[in-house]
Amino acid sequence: MRDLTARVLDLATGLGASYADVRVETRHVQVVSVKNGMVNALSDETSSGFGVRVLVDGAWGFASSADFAPAELERVTRLAVEIARASALACRTPVQLGPPVRSQGRYETPVVRDPFRVPIEEKLALLQAADSLMRAVRGVTVAESSCECQRVDKTFANSEGAYVEQVLIETGGGIEALAVGEHETQKRSYPNSFGRHQGTAGYEFLEAMDLPGNAQRIAEQAVALLTAKPCPSEVTTLILDPTQTALQVHESCGHAIELDRVLGTEASYAGTSFLTPDKRGHFRYGSEVVTIVADATVPGGLGTFGFDDEGVPAQRTVIVDQGIFRNYLTSRETAAVFGETSNGTMRADGWNRIPLIRMTNINLEPGPWRLEDLIADTDRGIYMETNRSWSIDDKRLNFQFGTEIAWEIRGGKLGALLRNPTYTGITPQFWQSCDAVCSEWAVWGTPNCGKGQPSQVAHVGHGAAATRFRNVRVGVV
Repeated sequence: MRDLTARVLDLATGLGASYADVRVETRHVQVVSVKNGMVNALSDETSSGFGVRVLVDGAWGFASSADFAPAELERVTRLAVEIARASALACRTPVQLGPPVRSQGRYETPVVRDPFRVPIEEKLALLQAADSLMRAVRGVTVAESSCECQRVDKTFANSEGAYVEQVLIETGGGIEALAVGEHETQKRSYPNSFGRHQGTAGYEFLEAMDLPGNAQRIAEQAVALLTAKPCPSEVTTLILDPTQTALQVHESCGHAIELDRVLGTEASYAGTSFLTPDKRGHFRYGSEVVTIVADATVPGGLGTFGFDDEGVPAQRTVIVDQGIFRNYLTSRETAAVFGETSNGTMRADGWNRIPLIRMTNINLEPGPWRLEDLIADTDRGIYMETNRSWSIDDKRLNFQFGTEIAWEIRGGKLGALLRNPTYTGITPQFWQSCDAVCSEWAVWGTPNCGKGQPSQVAHVGHGAAATRFRNVRVGVV
């Protein structure tokens, strides 16, 4: 591999590139799912290739290929240089990368059980057990269970002397129960919505979810929601479960702190950001109990790795410190705008995509409360659980979210079940209304974060616990 990367880098610099890097990746993905007692999907795919990124006359060029033949290595490298040279004709501000990155090392996800060594039969048995228990609940129309495993072997090298190797392993899964009534359809998911919860870990991560042990409860809740009271429309106290808090962090903080969006060089899917540079260091984003960090080193997080796709080591950065906005997610190029160095958040969705600033693990730091004590401390309000829908404007300010299920809180106790719960707010006002964060904390995986053109899907994480907000508008339709 060193010979391959050296060949590309030598050619790129010989053709006039002031900087060059090359990524070589092999991605192996396995998906197993069961639906209503039958195997619904069983796939095992591998993709390999390399991507070359260069700077020529202050502009970027990128090209890639799945063919590792010497002639193709040369063709792709020459193409990247040609693209950069053409881009330079329209470049207004030459790219600056700041100090060189010369990382050396190897990182491998720690695992107890390699998910690719676990027999398909064992995975199917687990999923079918959960599926059967859901279908045993009268009123459940569709039951689904799934697991996904991924292994990425990647090598990164640049013309400044960096050379790093990584093996990143992910495992995830989940269950869903769908109940259909005469005029209503309701779904419940576990442990998270939209297919699965995922982390950088081995098969032990899926086993710990205990999908069969939660299947009956989830199915019964889906059926109960068919006849539950609708969520009232009012201003009240809101407690969000950890999974919905994680989604709230993702949409209203994670995307808003991507510095390429702030600077206007990337706006696909999620727009720009209200967190403009003039707010850095003094803007009150949230209350004093709100501290948010970007941490690519936390064990098991879906945004955990050893080095980003610019060779910058994984690190922890405080984003919001006791409510005050402090920092962005940066690349080498965007950090240099402020005379700083990258905090290691550049990642690409495979060998054929150019790296973008992506979330790592954007975590709301835990507080001192236990959930049962927080509910007991709330005289009147609503507890919402598991995301169902999201909508947020292109500045990451105005939002409306829905969850799968909710309960009334009356006199410090959970009361009546509520269906179709929603809430709305404005990001800084909402986080300023946060007065309590619980201690039962975990990192939740989001394997479907979209950004860029051509589209890229990133796997990111969010550490979160149940969180309370005051004076929130709920029941918006």
